[in-house]
Amino acid sequence: MDGKALVDSVKKDIIGPGIQRLMDSQYFTELRQGKLSTKRMQGWAIQHYLHNKAILKSFALGMVKNAHEPMMFDYFTEQFTEEQTHPDLAKRFGLALGLREEDFTEATQIFECQIHSARTVYNTLMGYPPQNRASALTSESMVCRYSEEFLNAGRKHYGLSDHDLTFFTVHMVADQDHTARSADLIARLVKTPREERLVRESAQYMVRIKLGKFDGIYREYS
Repeated sequence: MDGKALVDSVKKDIIGPGIQRLMDSQYFTELRQGKLSTKRMQGWAIQHYLHNKAILKSFALGMVKNAHEPMMFDYFTEQFTEEQTHPDLAKRFGLALGLREEDFTEATQIFECQIHSARTVYNTLMGYPPQNRASALTSESMVCRYSEEFLNAGRKHYGLSDHDLTFFTVHMVADQDHTARSADLIARLVKTPREERLVRESAQYMVRIKLGKFDGIYREYS
């Protein structure tokens, strides 16, 4: 299978159904209805803040690991630069929901979110580059879609301002560019059946991780 066909297949067969399952989950069903508790929304803010911090560290390590590969070094440098503000944007959302600074500094990751961050770091440090980007393509496609849900519900049901919701407006735009770049890199670099299998496997794993992450947040912040 050529690279573009592979990316199209992964989007259609893995990412698309994964997004639909996430949208059908209890977390997002209640969010759309305005019935999701503030505590569960705060839980997302705390856990995603911690995950974004982990992402920044993994991008920094990715820059070091790929210092001899100009294309990948530049990619991780750009990603690190773009992601620098994202932890604080997640925190801004949580503060608007009533959290305090110490809620973020004292928090730890729940199990499902540890798995998410661990997979991100694994892909950055040990994964084959298209495998890494397949995980990112999947994750960012899901973030882009669920940002729309948070944005609409935050305005409609929870009285949040555009300033409070900046994380989501940023990701609805930025992740479209990120996913396009990931798709292009996958299409150009995948050469063998094994590499194709790794790409599909990585996308499948990230769908499972994302679904587990929101189930975990829903349960832990009941």
